[in-house]
Amino acid sequence: MTEIIINLETVNPIEFFGVNNSKFDILKKKFPLLKILSRGTQLKLAGKPEEVEAAREKIDLIVKYLERNGNLSENYFAQILGDAEDDGDGTGDNANIIDGNDILVFGPNGKVIRAKTQNQKKMAAVSEKNDIIFAIGPAGTGKTYTAVALAVRALKNKAIKKIILTRPAVEAGESLGFLPGDLKEKIDPYLRPLYDALDDMIPSDKLSYFMANRVIEIAPLAYMRGRTLDNAFIILDEAQNATDLQLKMFLTRIGPSAKAIITGDLSQVDLPKNQKSGLGKAVRILKNIPGIAHIELSGSDVVRHRLVKAVIAAYDKENEREEELEEMRKERRSALKAEQQQ
Repeated sequence: MTEIIINLETVNPIEFFGVNNSKFDILKKKFPLLKILSRGTQLKLAGKPEEVEAAREKIDLIVKYLERNGNLSENYFAQILGDAEDDGDGTGDNANIIDGNDILVFGPNGKVIRAKTQNQKKMAAVSEKNDIIFAIGPAGTGKTYTAVALAVRALKNKAIKKIILTRPAVEAGESLGFLPGDLKEKIDPYLRPLYDALDDMIPSDKLSYFMANRVIEIAPLAYMRGRTLDNAFIILDEAQNATDLQLKMFLTRIGPSAKAIITGDLSQVDLPKNQKSGLGKAVRILKNIPGIAHIELSGSDVVRHRLVKAVIAAYDKENEREEELEEMRKERRSALKAEQQQ
């Protein structure tokens, strides 16, 4: 028989034990062979050495988690204990649940926002060491969502004073001019994915306060011209719809104490045919500059409906086929031209 006492003075007892001891009951259910008693800010474990050690390790994880984040939902409490089913997002390995690059931020009601794929975790890791990040990949890979989570985390940690989210106001097969309302009402639909991400991460009353006081600012890319963006976390979303000059303008707005993430999908350019995306050029010419990181996301990072991966793969395959056909046409034209010259 082994007995140990664990001090919980560094965390909020209510967050550890739960309302009406709901989390404490989960802990006891997970280790039925142990005698587990709570006395104030102390927890006493008694039982077989291996059982006591296993429980101590899990409790230490929960304490470290609460010390860093302050709160913890019952579902996540159970996941850390290894007593909850995988939620189907491919992150069922409970050993990695409190990975520093896994947990990004807490949303309303204890909702946990975390990096769900290796490349999303890589985005979180490189953001600690680099001030500019290019995150390139197809739809559904979590580029924007992860970027917004990193920005919210930086704001909550007081690493920055404001968040600036921007997008080029480019029509995707539609025209701004035919939409109803004033300029703000016309542009807001293009910025809606950014609002949706923020809604998941910040309580509505606090988000309204941040927006009203310009702690969080969402605006079209054109509004960035002439500004110096400092002490801020800046996200340029849908950057494939920015021209070369627009991207250069954006990158030269960044102040000395700012971070920026540029996200884009080079396969979904919505610019008019007479305009060329500047994203590919920016990625190419800025590739080897220290402090600028590049993350390539792929179909394996898709976290939407399972069929989205199949859709992306089908389009990629068709694009490859079309490129091969176009190359064959060029070769035939060149051969025909050579014959005519002879």
